[in-house]
Amino acid sequence: MSRIEIKNKRRHRRKMQIRNKILGAGDRHRMTITRSLNNIFVQIIDDKSSSTIVSASTIDKEVKGMITSEMKKLDKGKLVGAVVAKRALEKNIIKVVFDRNGYLYHGRVKAVADAARLAGLQF
Repeated sequence: MSRIEIKNKRRHRRKMQIRNKILGAGDRHRMTITRSLNNIFVQIIDDKSSSTIVSASTIDKEVKGMITSEMKKLDKGKLVGAVVAKRALEKNIIKVVFDRNGYLYHGRVKAVADAARLAGLQF
């Protein structure tokens, strides 16, 4: 098994441990993050109805218009976190449960969470 396969297997195991403890329903929806090498995707999900309520990503038209070529991935993450928080507040979503999706709470994941907190979401 290659090193990357081992890393993905470990991340998936962490993801399942987190998902067994977190449920986004009622007044607190689940905010989940998915990241790739170049992009970051954030969704606010209602697990009761299995539907995405709010989403934002670096490939979203609104966000893509704000991204400049000098921005680092960390800055893009902050921008996505602020946009998803703004959209959530427009739909009267204030409290969320943060699902880091097996990723370490570091770097881009932490930047998204901090930006969403500053924009008004409560974790």
